[in-house]
Amino acid sequence: MYTSHSFRTGAGAYARIGVESGAMSASPHQLICMLFDGATTAIGMARHHMAGGDVIAKGRAISKTINIVENGLKASLDADAAGPAGAGLVGNLAALYDYIVQRLLQANLHNDANALDEADRLLGDIAGAWREIDPGAAAA
Repeated sequence: MYTSHSFRTGAGAYARIGVESGAMSASPHQLICMLFDGATTAIGMARHHMAGGDVIAKGRAISKTINIVENGLKASLDADAAGPAGAGLVGNLAALYDYIVQRLLQANLHNDANALDEADRLLGDIAGAWREIDPGAAAA
């Protein structure tokens, strides 16, 4: 009646609906947190596939992480909104995101688990700092 493929497809659709529903009701701060969570999950999958020798799946997971960093986290930086005082921070974050992408590419090209770990650690550090400035927590 149900195949494992249909179960995985259905479970994937259910998970996507949950993420989409969460994203639609999330604040801008929460959306960035979701991007960090997605990057962490994708790096974890890349680490798993790297250890298992699945080159294609590892490449997909690293590509997903790069996409989150480039088209999510880095693209959301806004030097104008940061004002003169925050412009330097925005520039530093953009450079750090570029470095993280370089490390992810290194990890993919050379099966470099250390580069993957470094990218994960750096994203974790930024995510931790981001969560500390949650405007919703201050209002509560």
